[in-house]
Amino acid sequence: MTKTEATRTGLDLAPGARVGIVAGGGSLPVEVAVSLAKQGYPPVIIQIEGEVDRKSDLDGYEHESLALEDIGSLASLLRRRRISHLVLAGEIRRRPRLIEMRPSLGLLAVVPSVVMALARGDDGLLKVLTRALEARGVKVVGAHEIVPDLIVAEGPLTRAAPRKSDWRDIEAARAAAYAIGALDIGQAAVAVGGRAIALEGIEGTDGLLERTRQLRGHGRLAGRTRGVLVKCAKPGQELRADLPSIGPQTVEAAHAAGLAGIAVEAGRSLVLEGPVVVARADALGLFVIGLPAAEPAHGE
Repeated sequence: MTKTEATRTGLDLAPGARVGIVAGGGSLPVEVAVSLAKQGYPPVIIQIEGEVDRKSDLDGYEHESLALEDIGSLASLLRRRRISHLVLAGEIRRRPRLIEMRPSLGLLAVVPSVVMALARGDDGLLKVLTRALEARGVKVVGAHEIVPDLIVAEGPLTRAAPRKSDWRDIEAARAAAYAIGALDIGQAAVAVGGRAIALEGIEGTDGLLERTRQLRGHGRLAGRTRGVLVKCAKPGQELRADLPSIGPQTVEAAHAAGLAGIAVEAGRSLVLEGPVVVARADALGLFVIGLPAAEPAHGE
């Protein structure tokens, strides 16, 4: 993977700048933390309770714990820790329960926006959060700005490449993924035999691939082989958080679902643990490819 023009900007961090990471699940918070530490900016890890699954890899850094229902106190936590830059990294599997949110001045200031954002979907909520933080003087940056090598480059990443029939699946799955992205539902779709057969929902990509595996025994799919998973950013997505991503687990699940490969949007998607992803896909005979981006990579 190479750095695209959109990822060469870097961060203008003053000496001694304090960077925080709001950490969810997966390896992304770890990769961001390691990169920041190497650059001389050991981060403060703000672990979302019940979401972080790589705690032992984050133990060496300063850390705080925050419940989703306490999100209104995030701004005061950042102020107390003198954090000037914030990265939102990792999977958050659930959404805050409004009825359990603790009242605070910070929360009361954004409650109307939060309620409307929850009605719109995940990307709407992320936009509200980032804008509220920046209005309070905290610069929100994307994980890809810290670790630009995570960004997917255009073209094949693996030895295997799509066949002619696979391109029909790529086109069908990408159209479906873009359609559900416009509705702020999900970022991924699977196509087999030139038509979309499964769309990503609240269960995420792992759940999508498990459903695809189960559908292999369905009468209308019986005898059909190959198929492709496509992930792409939602139209107009807030690119500083929740970029589409794949990792080693995605490769294993795609193989278990009988798929021939994975296609992701170049410049607007991440590959986590990239060398492992490529090595495992090569071993299993899957292709992984970066597709031309549908929108500029600079975001909004």
